[in-house]
Amino acid sequence: MPTIKYNKKTILELLGRKVSDEQLANRISFLGTGFEGINDSEIEVEIFPNRPDLLSEQGMARALNAFMDIKTGFKKYDVKKSSVKLVVDKSVKGIRPFTACAIVKGLKLTDDKIKEIIQIQEKLHITYGRNRKKAAIGIYPLEHIKPPIFYKALHPEEIRFKPLDLNKDLTGSQILAIHPTGREYGYLLEGKEKYPIFIDSKQNIMSMPPIINSNSVGKITVTTRDVFVECSGFEFDYLHTCLNMIVTALADMGGQIYSVDVYYPEKKYVTPDLSGREIKLDIDYVNKILGTNLKEQDVKKYLAKMGHDYKNKKALVPNYRADILHPIDLVEDIAIAYGYENFKGTLSEFSATAQEKPIEVFKNNLRAILIGLELIEVKNYHLTNKDVQSKLMNYNIDVVELENSVTQDYNVLRAWILPSLIETLKSNKQYDYPQNIFEIGTIFKLDESYDTGVQEGERLGIVLCGHDANFTKIKQILDVIAEALDIKYDLTDTEHDSFIKGRAGRVIVNNSKIAYVGEIHPQVLVNWTLEMPVAALEINVTELFRTMHHPEEKSEEDKQERPEKKHTSVVSEEKSEKKLEKKHESKLEKKKLHNVNKVHKKEKQGHKPKPVKKVSKSKKKSKK
Repeated sequence: MPTIKYNKKTILELLGRKVSDEQLANRISFLGTGFEGINDSEIEVEIFPNRPDLLSEQGMARALNAFMDIKTGFKKYDVKKSSVKLVVDKSVKGIRPFTACAIVKGLKLTDDKIKEIIQIQEKLHITYGRNRKKAAIGIYPLEHIKPPIFYKALHPEEIRFKPLDLNKDLTGSQILAIHPTGREYGYLLEGKEKYPIFIDSKQNIMSMPPIINSNSVGKITVTTRDVFVECSGFEFDYLHTCLNMIVTALADMGGQIYSVDVYYPEKKYVTPDLSGREIKLDIDYVNKILGTNLKEQDVKKYLAKMGHDYKNKKALVPNYRADILHPIDLVEDIAIAYGYENFKGTLSEFSATAQEKPIEVFKNNLRAILIGLELIEVKNYHLTNKDVQSKLMNYNIDVVELENSVTQDYNVLRAWILPSLIETLKSNKQYDYPQNIFEIGTIFKLDESYDTGVQEGERLGIVLCGHDANFTKIKQILDVIAEALDIKYDLTDTEHDSFIKGRAGRVIVNNSKIAYVGEIHPQVLVNWTLEMPVAALEINVTELFRTMHHPEEKSEEDKQERPEKKHTSVVSEEKSEKKLEKKHESKLEKKKLHNVNKVHKKEKQGHKPKPVKKVSKSKKKSKK
């Protein structure tokens, strides 16, 4: 979470009144941010990821104005129409296909304000833009640009301009190899045949996103009055929200916002749109969640303190609020405005003894084993997309699709965990090898027998990535887990399109199929642009836990899957040997019992009994 040092003087000027340090500290803390400290010139605040709109002095002051009842309600920004057009060429599809743009005029910049703009840009890059991967921001002096502007992709050697802070023409490839920013972010364009650029009608290259601006066209100074702002990335709505955060901050610096007509091959957008969006909010729902008895007027007042309007059971939400996605987010804002300090704590009448769920204890044991093997634990989202789950893995699998996904990047629930781990490897190719990681997480499968139609299960995924990653290495990990848990397993040949044929196995414990293990197929590595071999293991933790504690229950998977040809693993050989030994001992016991019965029979008939010879352990083995 980023820590921001605000200019205290700028904050107080935007508030329009004198506010004591104690009051500022109190209100900032209760706004839902982490107050760190205050002095004569600066206010230090930790901004949580859900509020990127507070990353600037203007954004924080806007929020405080409403929260402190200075200027409450939805803040309206006047967006005037301009004649500037931007044309998006189809060549950027599959590279960075979307952009959202705006113009801000009438700025009076100083060195301090330029520093503020750079801070907004960089903090948004790191947080909301995910280090420029999801969104990259460019701000340019409009006087050096001749509209219309074009967003297109060219081959690296066709791109030539002076990058920022360098007075020398470089090609696209040279920028990634020589320029410090190019070396830092070059991996974002790795493997691309073409690089995206913004270029004006005079053929002046403005920038090569997400890397660097032009030194001649893309550098603002204290003499700059009008600016062109663009955000580029992979999802239009996401970029539009990012653009709204920047232009509203520039407007609060004294600028006037103008729209830009953005022409895509199939559609036209006019950006920015600051008219707000409506979300239905039922007062009964608010009271149920918060345990309050608020009236409509109360809800309206508290939403106004958070910068919203409320009318006809609908909240009007500013378009720069990226965190408001659902009515529950508005309930949280109402709780903040109501004041967490005003909620009265009550003791529940229900009493119970709490304990950790057994499966959670089991998962923690697995973590401890793998951390002991020097594997690094990672955490990935439950939401992903179908290409990641199927296409890139060379494997067809049914997934749970979302009906109302906000973005195409996250439109399904993951059905298995290995694709998430391989995606993590792809995102970290710039770091040293080997990269040995694991994740314990939830997967989701369609199952009509459940009320929700979805079955949730826990999985453990492990991937080893490095020059020596192979089947033997990953099986050694499996053996350590089996030994630590004191379980025996069988290994069977299997075919799985994500693994190399002949180097993939199915792990069976107590007749239940609980895991896949093997080497990832070269085509899958190519799909993910991975250059090192990968060995992987995915264990059904839910099924393993069940089969260890309730082996008599048969899983649905075992009922449905057909039998596979068995390997004789080291573990199964031991099992077979013990069974043979027990069988032999049983035969000896029966023979011994038969001899004893014969003696008793002869005693009854008057015969003198003969002593029964004991079979020694060494003789047993020799007979065997």
